[in-house]
Amino acid sequence: MKIWEYAKVDGSSIKIDNWMSDAMGIVDGGCVYSTLFKHPEQGPKDYEIMLSMFPQENYRTLSHITMYLDDVPGSSAQAAEFLASKGINVLNSVSLNGISDTVIVWKLMADLNFAGEGDLLSDSFKSLKSADDPSVSKIIMIEIKPAEIGRLFKSNHSEGGKTELRRGYPSTITDGCFDIAETYGDILPDMDGQLVLMTMDADTWVMSITFFKEGTNLVKASLSIPDCPGAITQALSVIAGWNVNLISVFSKIKVCYQSMNLELFMDVGKCEFAPDELRVKLEEALGKLNGEFGIVEFKEIA
Repeated sequence: MKIWEYAKVDGSSIKIDNWMSDAMGIVDGGCVYSTLFKHPEQGPKDYEIMLSMFPQENYRTLSHITMYLDDVPGSSAQAAEFLASKGINVLNSVSLNGISDTVIVWKLMADLNFAGEGDLLSDSFKSLKSADDPSVSKIIMIEIKPAEIGRLFKSNHSEGGKTELRRGYPSTITDGCFDIAETYGDILPDMDGQLVLMTMDADTWVMSITFFKEGTNLVKASLSIPDCPGAITQALSVIAGWNVNLISVFSKIKVCYQSMNLELFMDVGKCEFAPDELRVKLEEALGKLNGEFGIVEFKEIA
C-alpha cells in the first residue's frame, strides 16, 4: 500500500490529495493538531510538520479496538451499544465485511477514560461472552491495544534525531489545504514553491509533511525487475555506492513470479554524477545483472 505523495507549497498552503485525506479522515472545515520539528544537519530533511486529528494530551489513552462481528442484522448496533455502555468514546473508525461474507471487521480509534482501561474492557467482554450474555451475542471477538501515537512525536535530538520546536494550536483545513504560515510563519522561512513529502500512518491516523534542505535534488526512478528473491537487493545494490540517499521505495507485482515494478524516490544532490549521467550509469549497471532489469522512467522532481 502506497502511503506517501509529493506536493508543492503554494504560497503558504499545502494541498492534501483527496485519496490521502479520505484515508486519514481529514475533513474539509475540520481541525487538525500539528507539531513542528527540526531535523539534524545531516540528511536531506529540514523541517517536518506532524498532523493529527487528536491533541497530544490524549495520546496516552488512545487505543486501537478491532471488533469481529457476526455478519447479521444488528451486529454493528450491538457492538456500538457495548462500547457506549462502557463509556468508550469512538473517534475515527472503519467497518467492512470480511472477504468470506461471514464476519464484519470494525476497526476503531477510541479514547479510553484512562491508560490501562483496555484490559478491563477486554475482561468485561470475556466475562459476558462466557456467560452467554445476549448483549454480546453477535460479537465474536475484541482486540485492544494502545495506539502508541506518542512514539511518532518523540523528540530525540540527543541521539541525532529531530527536535520538537512547537506544538501548534488547532488549525482548520480549508479547501483541502493546510496553511503553514498560520501557526509557524514566524519560524519557517518562505516555503512558496518548495517540494514536500507527505507521508501517512494509517494505523495512527497521523500525517507527516517533510520539507527538504537546500541542495536536495530529488529523482524518481521506476524500474522493471524480475519477481524473484533477491531482485530488489540487486537493484538497490547497484546505486548503493553512488552517494544516493533513498527517500522512499515502493514495489508492486506486474506479472506474478515474472516481473515487478520498483519505484524509487531518491536524493542525488550529493551524488558525483549529474542526473542524466546517473541514468546512463544505472542503465548500464542494470544491464549486467542476471535477469530482465530495465528503466521504465527516470526524471527529476522539479
